[in-house]
Amino acid sequence: MKFNVSSSKLFAQLQTVSRVIAGKNALPILDDVLFELSGSQLRMTASDGETTIRTSVEVEGVEGNGRVASAAKLLLDTLKEFSEQPLQFTIDENNYAVSMVSQNGTYSFVGVNGDQYPEMPNALTDAHHLSLPAKVLQAAIEKTIFCTADDELRPVMNGIYFDITPDKVTLVATDAHRLVRYTNTALQGGEEASFILPKKPAGLLKNVLGKEEGDVAISFGEKNVTFVFGTTTVVSRQIEGRFPNYNAVIPQNNQNIVTVDRQTMINACKRVAVFANNGTAMLRLALSENSIKISAQDIDFSTSAEETISCSYNGSPMAIGFKAPFMIDILASLTSTDVQLKLSDPARAGLILPAENEENEDVLMLLMPMLLND
Repeated sequence: MKFNVSSSKLFAQLQTVSRVIAGKNALPILDDVLFELSGSQLRMTASDGETTIRTSVEVEGVEGNGRVASAAKLLLDTLKEFSEQPLQFTIDENNYAVSMVSQNGTYSFVGVNGDQYPEMPNALTDAHHLSLPAKVLQAAIEKTIFCTADDELRPVMNGIYFDITPDKVTLVATDAHRLVRYTNTALQGGEEASFILPKKPAGLLKNVLGKEEGDVAISFGEKNVTFVFGTTTVVSRQIEGRFPNYNAVIPQNNQNIVTVDRQTMINACKRVAVFANNGTAMLRLALSENSIKISAQDIDFSTSAEETISCSYNGSPMAIGFKAPFMIDILASLTSTDVQLKLSDPARAGLILPAENEENEDVLMLLMPMLLND
């Protein structure tokens, strides 16, 4: 079989599908990308056994149809060095030898019978269906994925929980130290349903949805969830299990409220965190009228630092400890100019929220405190 294809278009689509390929695969053929030629469409599929992604590119000068699996890394390393130009591919259907001809050269390698490649999971007949704007889904994943865990004992924490109700869609992630809840009230979820999307396919979607302008069609049953957008389809196995009752851990009566410039807070935390103990990485926040004193110390090396930044504070003077990397990650994930910290006492979780949410959005971050020594 033969076809001609744009080098840049082929490279872009190969980059998209190859993101899913694992460093070590149980099946050697999963190191490859499956190419399927049908008419003027060249379809490409890659998988790690748990997540599968498929996309397609328009081709010309087609002769014949067929399937061949070929090493993804070899092709990517070659294609990235090409300027935009037409490439001609010829595949021998007897021994799966592949010839790629460019403007100045010829490249030969051997593929594998495409029939040996694992089949993509079939479309679900009893699935729940949902449609979300690509930009909204990408933003929701971006604001939640950093809170997912890597916990072998509690696998339900290793993904993003989609909680769907008739009047809204909520995404939640937690690693037991921090929690993020993203709700978009403009999205009509239809019937009540839920699923847990693993971290890897969530990260893949976050990276590839940025260029999409349309909607993402989501369908899910008991085991798999499918995302369809543009010419791309992503199918992932869900994480099985019951996600924790996230609303139960969010404290309600937080009478101490701080409003502070987000970037000022991030910069101060980063500077002071350099002097924190390597084991605990604790920052101490002392709150008083119109100021926050951020401090850290490492007694073992006799280092310490403190900064005082201005804020608007409504509440009683108090001090609370937080782990520096967690605090910085949360502040960095928000996009508002100002943020609010809502606190009740030093032993209870603190809430971190944007002072002003985007339209139809409700973003809430929760961070568990650390025990202060004083």
